[in-house]
Amino acid sequence: MRLVPVLSALAMVSLGFVLGFSFPASMTPNLQCGVLPWSGSTNSSSSESFLGRLWAPLLRNSSSTSNATTGLHGIARRPEGAGRLPPGIVVSESDLHLRRLWGSPSQDAPVRKYLLTMAVGHKERVNVNATVHKFSDKFDMLMFHYDGHTTEWDDEFQWSKEAVHVSARKQTKWWFAKRFLHPSIVAPYDYVFLWDEDLGVDNFNAEAYIDIVKKHRLEISQPGLDSTKGKSAYKVSVKRNSGEMHKTDAGGNWCPDVHKRPCSGFVEVMAPVFSRDAWRCVWHMIQNDLVHGWGLDYNLWRCVDDPEEQFGIVDAQYVVHHVVPTLKDQGNGEKQGSRAKIKDRQYEEWHAFDSRLDNADKELANSTTRSSSQP
Repeated sequence: MRLVPVLSALAMVSLGFVLGFSFPASMTPNLQCGVLPWSGSTNSSSSESFLGRLWAPLLRNSSSTSNATTGLHGIARRPEGAGRLPPGIVVSESDLHLRRLWGSPSQDAPVRKYLLTMAVGHKERVNVNATVHKFSDKFDMLMFHYDGHTTEWDDEFQWSKEAVHVSARKQTKWWFAKRFLHPSIVAPYDYVFLWDEDLGVDNFNAEAYIDIVKKHRLEISQPGLDSTKGKSAYKVSVKRNSGEMHKTDAGGNWCPDVHKRPCSGFVEVMAPVFSRDAWRCVWHMIQNDLVHGWGLDYNLWRCVDDPEEQFGIVDAQYVVHHVVPTLKDQGNGEKQGSRAKIKDRQYEEWHAFDSRLDNADKELANSTTRSSSQP
């Protein structure tokens, strides 16, 4: 009978040894959001725990756009709302690629590499059509309609039948972008073009543009603007003849400091192009109620690691900004002073956005100071 306590003690010691050997020492500070009370270790596969290897197949996310590795390292967390589902069935990302209603899903055309999105009105359809033809079949297309006309496009343009159309009367490009370009929806696309409808594209080719963007590793960019035929609000955006692209206008009387906007780390908002990672950040910065987007251009630099290097104006592929006032005509246009009222709101939103950012920066700074002062 005396052997029983001894065997029990030995069993407990053995269990403790197994548990201690299995759990990595670094597990305590990094909790895994309620999935398991430990995190994936950053060590190599040789340090993966025994229990971790047992749990990994049950917790691995099988999303087609993210491949988790075996073991605890790299396990994708289930998104909020998916807690009742087995992790293996959770797909947290989608796309804007049209699917067939027939045939095997495995034989569908693959999602295209890039996404063109435009806010359009039927009155500008000729110019929009010219723009679309500068983009190859490597692009999925999403048209935001602010005037209620959608089916009419199919009657004139074959490409329209292969595009996604979203209609909401009298809404801006940024209103649409916040609601229909969630990062999880555009995740498969390497680059997202978020363009206006009033751009002249005679000297633009989308794939040649992307080649330059990739070559110079630009996260946020825009084509250069031909100021001889159109308008530009900022000198840095004007097309130059000195090379493929430029990154700054610093050094002149208007831009003595390379670190200040709009001297560098800056693009205008009529024809921006975002990498997937940059857009994931920009989408979070777009305010839900400030629909005109004024002030975003001065703060897009926050969404890259090195604004002076990762922003660029592509000169070799340039456009003309015609500045057609279609947006201002979408207000209460039947009443006198409609355009002026829209402009008033644009400025009000700009000031509100700047105020919110200023307060957020101060709050973050104060929080960081408090955290660093704690023992």
